[in-house]
Amino acid sequence: MRIGLQVPSFTFPGGPERIGPEFARIAREADEGGLHSLWVMDHFFQIAMVGPPEDPMLEGYTALAYAAAVTERITLGTLVTGVAYRHPGVLVKTVTTLDVLSGGRAWLGIGAAWNEEEARGLGVPFPPVAERFERLEETLRIAHRMWSGDETPFEGEHHRLERPLNSPPALRAPHPPILIGGGGEKKTLRLVAKYADACNLFDSPELPRKLEVLREHCEREGRDYAGIEKTALTYFEENPSVDRAVDIAGRNAERGVDHLIFSQRPGQDLAGVLAEALPQIEKVTPAGR
Repeated sequence: MRIGLQVPSFTFPGGPERIGPEFARIAREADEGGLHSLWVMDHFFQIAMVGPPEDPMLEGYTALAYAAAVTERITLGTLVTGVAYRHPGVLVKTVTTLDVLSGGRAWLGIGAAWNEEEARGLGVPFPPVAERFERLEETLRIAHRMWSGDETPFEGEHHRLERPLNSPPALRAPHPPILIGGGGEKKTLRLVAKYADACNLFDSPELPRKLEVLREHCEREGRDYAGIEKTALTYFEENPSVDRAVDIAGRNAERGVDHLIFSQRPGQDLAGVLAEALPQIEKVTPAGR
């Protein structure tokens, strides 16, 4: 099983001047400890399940570029980009730039977006949910087109690109992996089956059923279910420990998860714990996970 770390909070002791050094330390420790992935949220205000909106929040792709400069191996992505926040052509350029500068370590994590408060707060257009899903599918089509080198015009319902040129191309072949976040059974998981390389779900009792729905969508789309990486987001409900990390990983491996991402809550310091747990996680993970 692959293990990742999400950093959703930048409320570190010492104030704003300590955010850069502390985030760099976490990124380096995760990288040197052998973790597979490092993630930040694509939010502009802090979200309610982590802290009040006034808590410090970094713009996601700037933070990932900074992390890329202080690491060597760990892959980098957002859980997940809100589709309404960036024009799709610019988003693909942004992820491609991250991939090139990091040596081929970028992900495109993307979803339909949900936090209307921050969008309205910063004046970002936030269409109704049905339109956001339409824009999500168009963005996925544009990403595949730009990463394939197809510069022909794109004419969608919401986006028109006269020449979707993407130079330099991404280093990751065939392209940076596309991860779609969310467990919506009618729309989100259908889009995973049709366009994505990975899904992201929550560590919950519903997870096996969500994966079964994804399998059914794959059958309808003629897609190999095994070719989609199943990722899940989890966190420590109690004090972080190696034993607890191993237990959580084993539970999710049995559910069918390939890549488990631990979310670091305020006041926690998980990179070292997860790195120490990796050898034991490898022992309890079933073959193929």
